[in-house]
Amino acid sequence: MDFKNLIHFLEELNKNNSKEWMDSHRNWYKEVRNDFIGWLDHMNVKMGLIDPDYYDTPGRKGINRINNNLMFHPEKPIYKDHFGAGLDKRPGTGDFYIEIGIERSLLAGGFWRPEAKRLRSIREAIDYNGEELQEILEKTSFKKVFGGLYEDTKLVKSPKGFSNDHPHIDLLRNKTFAVVHSFATKEVLQDHFEDKVIEVYQEMLPFRKYLNRAITV
Repeated sequence: MDFKNLIHFLEELNKNNSKEWMDSHRNWYKEVRNDFIGWLDHMNVKMGLIDPDYYDTPGRKGINRINNNLMFHPEKPIYKDHFGAGLDKRPGTGDFYIEIGIERSLLAGGFWRPEAKRLRSIREAIDYNGEELQEILEKTSFKKVFGGLYEDTKLVKSPKGFSNDHPHIDLLRNKTFAVVHSFATKEVLQDHFEDKVIEVYQEMLPFRKYLNRAITV
């Protein structure tokens, strides 16, 4: 995967964020996109060898559109400043998200502000066995890779049905259950970037499995 070419394309697109520029550089875009899809296919195979429950997600199925959704965010530019994709993308569960961009690149997983039913299921799992999630979050290697849960707004009071003195009240007040690991551009361009992706995927796996089990059991 030629990440240097991908990032260079994104830099030029960001300077000239218009349909006219994209149309005149369509071949370059297709070259970069196809290269990225090929890399996703490669990572899809590697991850499938790690986890027996991995959900096969070919690159063309996992890759996101580069166009921003202007219907809901008309203030945004036409095109994103990154390529994004989800792997291990079993329907209805949290996937493993990959984003390669200009300013930063990241790997993320879990649930960003899930709808009420899913959020309730996650909280019920914490109520039943929050010790398991706490143990995952407090693992030294996990904290080194992710720091902790993604920082998002929390409930000020305890969620409905849970007492303020619940042993896992800090977890229960979360609206988002996700983790993120960021990469500087220079890290993406290093030869061992692929190994780092696998390392982060493996470290995240118990966290994602806990959440996915919570919403499917």
